[in-house]
Amino acid sequence: MAAGETQIYAKVSNKLKGRSTTSLLDPLLGMGFPAHIALKALAATGRKTAAEASDWLHCHCNDPSLDDPIPQEYALFLCPTGPLLDKLQEFWRESRRQCAKNRAHEVFPHITLCDFFTCEDQKLECLYEALKRAGDRTLGAFPPAVPLVLHSSVSYLGFFVNDSTADIIQEFAVMFATEASILADCIVKPCTKQLHLTLAHKFYPHHQRTLEQLARAVHPGHGCQWTAALYSRDMRFVHYQTLRVLFQYKPQNMDELTLSPGDYIFVDPTQQEEASEGWVFGISQQTGCRGFLPENYTERASECDTWVKHRTYTFGVAPDQSSGKDGEASSRRNGEPQPLPVSQSSSLQSLQATILRKSVLVVRHGERVDQIFGKSWLQQCSTPDGKYYRPDLNFPRSLPRRSRGIKDFENDPPLSSCGIFQSRMAGEALLDSGIRITSVFTSPALRCVQTAKHILEELKLEKKIKIRVEPGIFEWTKWEAGKTTPTLMTLEELKGANFNVSMDYRPAFPLPSLLPAERYEDYLHRCAVSMEQMVSIRPQDVGVILVVGHGSALDSCTRPLLGLPPRDCTVFTQLVRKIPSLGMCFLEENKEEGKWELVNPPVKTLTHGSNSAFNWSNWIPGN
Repeated sequence: MAAGETQIYAKVSNKLKGRSTTSLLDPLLGMGFPAHIALKALAATGRKTAAEASDWLHCHCNDPSLDDPIPQEYALFLCPTGPLLDKLQEFWRESRRQCAKNRAHEVFPHITLCDFFTCEDQKLECLYEALKRAGDRTLGAFPPAVPLVLHSSVSYLGFFVNDSTADIIQEFAVMFATEASILADCIVKPCTKQLHLTLAHKFYPHHQRTLEQLARAVHPGHGCQWTAALYSRDMRFVHYQTLRVLFQYKPQNMDELTLSPGDYIFVDPTQQEEASEGWVFGISQQTGCRGFLPENYTERASECDTWVKHRTYTFGVAPDQSSGKDGEASSRRNGEPQPLPVSQSSSLQSLQATILRKSVLVVRHGERVDQIFGKSWLQQCSTPDGKYYRPDLNFPRSLPRRSRGIKDFENDPPLSSCGIFQSRMAGEALLDSGIRITSVFTSPALRCVQTAKHILEELKLEKKIKIRVEPGIFEWTKWEAGKTTPTLMTLEELKGANFNVSMDYRPAFPLPSLLPAERYEDYLHRCAVSMEQMVSIRPQDVGVILVVGHGSALDSCTRPLLGLPPRDCTVFTQLVRKIPSLGMCFLEENKEEGKWELVNPPVKTLTHGSNSAFNWSNWIPGN
């Protein structure tokens, strides 16, 4: 250790009056790491254990910023625990599912006690001591319950803290700021404005009523111990987007980034000029390395997912005994979102029942055979006498019987084997989500009817719900090959192929009404009329109407319900090309306001890579 570094470290030890701070640093110095880098690793991992800091250092061995003297930023939050936290987490999940993500979802439930501030790595133990001293002085005066009052506006929903209690909490924040200034030389700005626990922020105005209904299920009187929690973040990436890695990726080029599931990637949206379509340039939190990466291997993460929890101080009858101990986790899980316990499932169901509405789930069909094997797919799988065989495992095992033979499949292709698998996965996920499908409509295209069937089978509803075939939501015929409308399977043929189709449903547009190369306006009109009929058949029903169509249906079948004007034809075409297999749009009816609203689908999207053909004979020498 350099002489200057030794002097600084000695001062820290004296301020803490003999508390052992070398127990974590010494093992790292013994491994040969310089003191400033070892302290940086301890700060980045929350000073939990020397082993965690050592692992961090080994992961960051190629980090170009490892020597940069950039401190962490810290903030102090008052976080609920116990039954109140459980209820708040229920609200977090339901509000995101029904009203999409808003700013409040970026951070766990909390009351902010001070703005983010910096603290030098070698003074971090002093900051922990500041938290302990401020907590000890406030413990006797802290109220057994914190009164919370619900407040709502067009862009904000949350609980305000009662004035007398707020004074005590703010006094604690001021004490912490004072102690942090004395012990750690930190400039801390305590929160002096109205203390609040945000439930939703910067949401769509038409979601306000739904959010208020959900918030009324959160009773502030639920049991709760409040915990002051000290968190840190990397100040370099405050204005970056954060992505969570879902799949492993091994770089194919020198400028690409290695991806490991669970890692987080920081992406600067203003510096993506050199990235190709579908790729982004980012920095790994796990390694500090930077490079290009495929964006579809990641998903958007919340702002607080990369924050590090350091120490806590719990107010109440059972204060956190480990909050000041070196190297311990200090109740690390307090204040962070937890999975919903099984015992809470009944309360979640009652929460959903309070705002049960009619919904529409529009789904694109699964992967089709010609999407993989091209326009000549039928020639690849048929014998000269017109019989079907399976030349590749991604061809389906068999094809349904058609009255005019195999040739009619050419422009009405079936799902591939992967398409069948995709459909079943979507059905399984819908089953797990707990939504209640009450009716099913599909385009007459075979791939759409097959997708609906496999989804219903996974939902265990294939015998209870009949599939209603609606030609009005068939693909825009201008995009279909040939000068005539494709020959589609009749209801009799579908029924004969074991599809549980309704023979009684009277569609808005019968099959013969489909005209080849129709105008864009005519296509949009039939989609709008068809959707109006589908949602009006049983107006008293609540639950989910499943509509299985084409990629274009996610726009042409939803905008009429939302009351939005049609898109420009060029924009529409570009948008539809980006919709993947089993892409979904989910709408809910808001009867109080007489309109439909677009909300988060009940299941996650499905992402996977390609798998090219393999010819074993290429491995024979001489070939």
